[in-house]
Amino acid sequence: MSGTSAALKPPADAVKPVRHPEAPAPGELLGAHYAQCFGCGGGQPHGLHLEARAGEGVTLTAEFAVQPAHQGAPGLAHGGVLASALDETLGALNWMLRTIAVTGRLETDFVRPVPVGTTLHLQAEVSAVAGRKIYSTATGRIGAPDGPVAVRADALFIEVKVDHFVDHGRREEIQAAMNDPDQARRARAFEVNP
Repeated sequence: MSGTSAALKPPADAVKPVRHPEAPAPGELLGAHYAQCFGCGGGQPHGLHLEARAGEGVTLTAEFAVQPAHQGAPGLAHGGVLASALDETLGALNWMLRTIAVTGRLETDFVRPVPVGTTLHLQAEVSAVAGRKIYSTATGRIGAPDGPVAVRADALFIEVKVDHFVDHGRREEIQAAMNDPDQARRARAFEVNP
């Protein structure tokens, strides 16, 4: 991205990201990290229902079908909804690292309007890691993985412990997620929310 702020440029001592050995295999559907997540959860009737698939290395692809409930101007996706789709996609990357992290900063460029009824094809990758900081980038294209670029984003995620969610979340929902017998789903429930 041109114009990316200094806060989103990895420091000189940043390292290349390393895919966790237990990360989902390339092509594998990641599924919702939490049923009530606005970005990927099936429990949100007007949510994004974004579907992400693991890519090679520390990358992934995702698709977001823009519905009438997602519009801002008549017939066009709301910019905040598009930013949410980018944030959800970028946050899902942390599952390739098997790291719990929250969005620290997100900078978005809106290149062209995205019509309702369009499928936005997103590609994302982690570019660098420096301590607890994870630097990543994403691009959204209209209609096809090689379609015209509509949105782009750079992001900084900060690694946190699960206590971050326990201390700031709603106790009953945190407890329900922590009691999930599926260990992978339990870990994913805490992967991206700020």
